[in-house]
Amino acid sequence: MIKVGNDYVVQANDKCILKVSSRRRAAQLISEATDLLNALAVVESPDIAPELPALRREPPEVS
Repeated sequence: MIKVGNDYVVQANDKCILKVSSRRRAAQLISEATDLLNALAVVESPDIAPELPALRREPPEVS
């Protein structure tokens, strides 16, 4: 997640995928997406999605 002007842009693999005006909302959406992807990885067979990247949560921005 990076700050661009007054907005926060969520990135995945150097691609901008989401732009929101609230840092708290961006962090919440990242957390929810991480939980969903981790749940999917448990359900899916390792043979089907071995390249599924592990997501890491960014530390809070210090101002």
